[in-house]
Amino acid sequence: MKKYNLLATCAAGIEAITGNELKHLGYQVAVENGRVRYQGTAEDIINTNLWLRTADRVKIIIGEFKATTFDELFEKTKALPWDEYLPLDANFPVAGKSQKSKLHNVPSVQAIVKKAIVEKLSAVYHRRSFLPETGAKYPLEVALNKDKVLLTLDTTGSSLFKRGYRVGKGGAPLKENMAAALVLLAHWYPEKPFVDPVCGSGTLPIEAAMIGHNIAPGFNRDFVCETWDWMPAGLSEELRAKAEQAANYDIELDICGYDIDGKMIEIAKKNAMEAGLSHSIKFKQLAVKDFKTDKEYGVIVANPPYGERLSDEVGVHKLYQEMGDLYRPLTTWSKYILTSDLAFEQYYGQKATKRRKLYNGTLRTDLFQYWGQKKPRN
Repeated sequence: MKKYNLLATCAAGIEAITGNELKHLGYQVAVENGRVRYQGTAEDIINTNLWLRTADRVKIIIGEFKATTFDELFEKTKALPWDEYLPLDANFPVAGKSQKSKLHNVPSVQAIVKKAIVEKLSAVYHRRSFLPETGAKYPLEVALNKDKVLLTLDTTGSSLFKRGYRVGKGGAPLKENMAAALVLLAHWYPEKPFVDPVCGSGTLPIEAAMIGHNIAPGFNRDFVCETWDWMPAGLSEELRAKAEQAANYDIELDICGYDIDGKMIEIAKKNAMEAGLSHSIKFKQLAVKDFKTDKEYGVIVANPPYGERLSDEVGVHKLYQEMGDLYRPLTTWSKYILTSDLAFEQYYGQKATKRRKLYNGTLRTDLFQYWGQKKPRN
């Protein structure tokens, strides 16, 4: 089966997490800013779309080269084997972006690339310059960075954060793949208690439950590559069946989601039901200050209000203080709190064990990590 050069794109700051996911799936990787390179077959394309929790998209690299003139861009694009990817009736929109490059006019770059592909396919398929574009969609992107051109074919379609279970959301929901990244960064294991004290629409507890049960995050959605004529017949169904068999629904999880807003708790319950995980998560209306536990060696992961969500600065700083007062005595628990408020430690009342810079969309945030005591070995 043919091997492709592939890219898994992801948010800035979580590239290493996406790289580790791919390593655990058995791939050799090269981690770069905002993406991870690896190689794979058509089976690997579908499999990584199914299983990657923290990536945005899986793309095929069609070509890479340097171009400083439109003629150079046209000729080098035309020379690529487009007929190996695009059938005669392919619908192939071309997105574009350019950074620090001589060819900085993105609409012109897109138009040149489109024209070059049309000329190549017209010659191969013995057509005049008109192509029908009535068939399956093949989303292409031309990206220039310091005069280096990267041409890719998106195999995913709608971003991988769209799992398909979110039927309701709050004001500024955390994307599903970012929530999964936070759970993975927290080194949570299914035998540990997991608490989200400000759960909103329930994304963090739901992603934790999917990890705990080993549920493929892409199981309940489709990918654009599944409509392509060169994808082997029956391959998608076979890989989805394997993913279903890999899930472990028998394991008992101790996952709780709390929020002061009862309406958000109802939305969270609906989302968990849509994900088929109502039995695995306990949602309850509860203010942060009212949280109590006698459990040990648990993990708290929180995404409290900040940035655009910061409607009441005084109230939010009070929330951070309540968190510190409650969580500091829980010495066996690990706490992971994501916020763009760089003064968080001041209000929490304790310096973090470690801080990690992450981007929630375009917003710079920090993950403040407070590591709990390790459980003694028997």
